[in-house]
Amino acid sequence: MPEFITQKQAMADFPKRPRDSHKGMFGTVAIIGGATGMVGAALLAGRAALKLGTGCVHVGLLAENAPVVDPLQPELMLRPAADTLHLPGIQVLVVGCGLGCEPAPQKLLYDALRSDNALVLDADALNILALRPDLCDDLRQRKAATVLTPHPAEAARLLDCTTAEVQADRVAATRQLAQRFAATVVLKGADSLCATHDGRLFVNHTGNPGMSAPGMGDVLAGMVAAFIAQGMGADAALLLAVHLHGAAGDALAEQKASIGMTATELTEWARWLLNQWQPHR
Repeated sequence: MPEFITQKQAMADFPKRPRDSHKGMFGTVAIIGGATGMVGAALLAGRAALKLGTGCVHVGLLAENAPVVDPLQPELMLRPAADTLHLPGIQVLVVGCGLGCEPAPQKLLYDALRSDNALVLDADALNILALRPDLCDDLRQRKAATVLTPHPAEAARLLDCTTAEVQADRVAATRQLAQRFAATVVLKGADSLCATHDGRLFVNHTGNPGMSAPGMGDVLAGMVAAFIAQGMGADAALLLAVHLHGAAGDALAEQKASIGMTATELTEWARWLLNQWQPHR
């Protein structure tokens, strides 16, 4: 049976910041995505990575005439996706948020799978993997940590089955994904399931129906990357991100904001909760 994720367990490996901290101590994340019409997905992931503690966040965008600055978060460094992938000093790549599945995104994923960076794969990166068995082979051969964050439909594509079959036995599907792709995995949804690289399975009980809104997965991907960049292992980073993500949604629901809840609001609450939890480890 899966183990429950608790706040104490989720925070156990979160690093304490020394008094003489500087931004270079908290890692660099690069987000690759944001095709035409989907720039917001990459920006949401980048904002979440920044606000959950990453020292430096680059956002590589595929869209033509993409913005060069995020006016709501000017601390993010925006540039073309192809120029972002090989920047020096990156610890974690997030690939897939608004990426699209055309040849150019496929080439970006191909290159990312061959990098030595920790990798968080979400959304269209998972859809490309379902289309490209050769890239699945590359994924399995990676030495660096890889985290997959599928929702049930994406999981079904990866496992070549139906969404109903995934939902009928979520435990089996999660285990199969982790084993097939040699990765740390979260199968999102009510009571999200997390499989670690060593074969353990965890269930998360935070979260609520108000989180059924656009951009929530992009925020989660950015949070996972933020915690890896700050020095947590991929397994621990995923458990903290999933638990905190749901808890932030619960905090919003307590404010009577379930209907119309947004991913932007959730990022703010996740930051607030992380700072509340941190002193009580």
